[in-house]
Amino acid sequence: MRSLFAVFRIAGFCAALFAIDTAYAANQPEPADIHFQVLRNGTPFGEHRVSFTRTPDGELRVDTEIELTVRFGPLTVFRYEQSIEEAWDGDDLISLAGETLRNGREYTIDLGRDSAFADLIPSSHWRGYQPGTEQILNTETGEPMAVTITELGRREILTGRGLVEARGVRMTGSLSVDLWYDTDGEWIGCEFEVDGQSVRYVLL
Repeated sequence: MRSLFAVFRIAGFCAALFAIDTAYAANQPEPADIHFQVLRNGTPFGEHRVSFTRTPDGELRVDTEIELTVRFGPLTVFRYEQSIEEAWDGDDLISLAGETLRNGREYTIDLGRDSAFADLIPSSHWRGYQPGTEQILNTETGEPMAVTITELGRREILTGRGLVEARGVRMTGSLSVDLWYDTDGEWIGCEFEVDGQSVRYVLL
């Protein structure tokens, strides 16, 4: 189970814009809220939500909420909760703050525009990642995290809305995570394996 705990250091996990050849730009469509059911070996064990709000001054506020629980009978053997708020001015990360509870251990971050890491893409996944990216910002610890991002090509992803054509990237760090985005760049799927267990995000 310890490897499963480590998995969420990548995600702050497993959460919509992935530009095919360029980073997110101001003329991209307004992001739509994202709601995943998270499955472990095909069985639901939590949810991951990302919501978007445009402030009156044009900043984009992004709120991520994750709740994951593994139980054996009445005993809770794993619990993960995360609440993260990002603020963006175009391509500029203005602030990132949040709290994470990982199996009894708490993490708190509060980073502003002047942070040394403000030029890194957060590990919330909704923006996507460019192949060749070597570091991202861990939303759990607030620190840089070394990764390798590679292309996976295209395939159809099963969602609650049916089959959707998607383009994927693989993020390799302490484990390998496959992330999928639709033709508009919205995050629609996530898959990985750890300790022989399959974890999959299903878009609702």
